[in-house]
Amino acid sequence: MVAKTLFGFEEILARELRDLGAQDVKVGNRVVSFYGDTGFMYKANLCLRTAVRILKPITSGKVRNEKELYDFIQSIVWKEYLDVNDTFAIYATVNSTLFNHSQFIALKTKDAIVDKFRDETGNRPSVDLDYPDLTINIHIQQDVCTVSLDSSGGSLHHRGYRTATNVAPINEVLAAGLLLLSGWNGQCDFMDPMCGSGTMAIEAAMIACNIPPNLNRKEFAFEKWLDWDMDLYEKIEEVCLKKTRDFRYSIIGMDKEGATVRKANKNVENANLSDFITIKEGDFFESNKELEGSLHMVFNPPYDERLEINIEEFYSKIGDTLKKSYPGTNAWFITGNLEALKHVGLRPSRKIKVFNGKLEAKLVKYEMYAGSKRTKFQK
Repeated sequence: MVAKTLFGFEEILARELRDLGAQDVKVGNRVVSFYGDTGFMYKANLCLRTAVRILKPITSGKVRNEKELYDFIQSIVWKEYLDVNDTFAIYATVNSTLFNHSQFIALKTKDAIVDKFRDETGNRPSVDLDYPDLTINIHIQQDVCTVSLDSSGGSLHHRGYRTATNVAPINEVLAAGLLLLSGWNGQCDFMDPMCGSGTMAIEAAMIACNIPPNLNRKEFAFEKWLDWDMDLYEKIEEVCLKKTRDFRYSIIGMDKEGATVRKANKNVENANLSDFITIKEGDFFESNKELEGSLHMVFNPPYDERLEINIEEFYSKIGDTLKKSYPGTNAWFITGNLEALKHVGLRPSRKIKVFNGKLEAKLVKYEMYAGSKRTKFQK
């Protein structure tokens, strides 16, 4: 199988897969391939935090023109995967000098499938791009065509808990990946001082408690497959839930807008995590570290020039607040405005290249010591 992910998260996803029990894990560009059975496919969709979707390849072959593509698609025994009364959708990606239009590939594939059913049964399945019973993925790399079934359906960042959002909420898979890149493991207090719709705090709580991230999701594509095994899925879900763990620290989200705080609290409630997360109204720049001991902070500050903030002043305030008010804190944040980092006034101890959508960004770490840095190293 193949798990798709975001740029920079490939190694984290590979580690997640190995921890779940995947075999022969291999890292690619924004993808990780692995082996597992049907039950593992269910578990991967339920439990992987940094996967966007899970594809199950069913065959591959050489195609050099549209006739060879049509014949190749017709050679597949489609009745093993699709009933004549079912609906289907096709998505194609092409990286080839022989083919240059993914929409054309999708259309040709659709024709081959429909013609095969019509020849064999006199009837044909219908296309439904919104709620198909089967989603087929066609990938052409030069002259090699791989046909896969999409076991996830909608992107796995649609966790199911976020019903209330604000402007440009952070993608859930991106949030989980940033947390894992930061080394968050639930062994201290956590804070998101600019929490927006609460996504970072929710993902942090699920990591800390080892709760499957897609537990609240409405459905997966594999639930409509002809070989769907509900008993097996429920058994896997039950086993995964038994592996959740206690969390004895605090997770705090803060935002200065009351309406935003209410939305975040609604999402926390949807995720059934109100026992672990406190969302409160407050301005980070006027706040102080309230908890004793180590604090792990991950946040997503605004970095778009179109927003009504002075970027230079805003990032300078981030640095001042961390320095004066948050000793004993490992503070991480993501920004797509690399110029803004120059105004923080602190030297980051780590910089990791990531992408927020198509925008290149940096995840940066600032280590705020309790006392001077010199004292820290003398201990």
